[in-house]
Amino acid sequence: MALNVWVYSITSVFLISLVSLIGVFTLSLGRDRLTKLTMFLVSFSVGGLFGDAFIHLLPASFRELGTSLPVSLDMVLGILIFFTLEKFLLWRHCHIPTSEEHMHPLATLNLVGDSVHNLIDGMVVAASYMVSLPIGFTTTLAVIMHEIPQELGDFGVLIHAGLSAKKALTYNLLSAMTAMLGAILIILKGGEIEGLSQSLLPITAGGFIYIAGSDLIPELHHELEASKSVIQFVMILLGVGVMALLTILE
Repeated sequence: MALNVWVYSITSVFLISLVSLIGVFTLSLGRDRLTKLTMFLVSFSVGGLFGDAFIHLLPASFRELGTSLPVSLDMVLGILIFFTLEKFLLWRHCHIPTSEEHMHPLATLNLVGDSVHNLIDGMVVAASYMVSLPIGFTTTLAVIMHEIPQELGDFGVLIHAGLSAKKALTYNLLSAMTAMLGAILIILKGGEIEGLSQSLLPITAGGFIYIAGSDLIPELHHELEASKSVIQFVMILLGVGVMALLTILE
């Protein structure tokens, strides 16, 4: 089992890190097409994050910890951790690269905030695999769903800040690789701290709920056209549905 945790965790985090290069595929897209694509990805990500939090992570937390109060408090802690990251690092998930609705942070602050977030991603992926392989799979998928629109936004922020496309991709990849450090730390030290991997599950659930509810859904409300709003709703349901179908792995 220990070897499987190492293999699956490192492989999953490596795949997640590669998502940081997705910006290269947007270079040939026009502004309108990129905005539409990103909006659909954001909608799917909302469903995936909510689905993983409520269908996988929280039920697994209740099974592992047994009582509801520690799970509830850890979930609130996860929300507060991501609130703090966003508030004090001046970091926002700006998922629409061409959006004029947000003040883009400086490239340095964006990279610092993204590095901290990726470090946490690596920790929670590894912690999830330490609980069970199915929980690790679903958490990895949820993180990837979230990373795609996030990395599109981060790439846009770096370009907006004056970096060349090559430098933006390089810095984004280096920032993403901090997830590898997070995974290694949890695998090496997580077993020495009683209940750490179990506690990270509801913390992750709180973080996912915060990201989906505080950052992603407000982005969707910028689109008021009825037909596109319906598509957003369908994509959210699709994201939840994928997470529900993955319960067969458990």
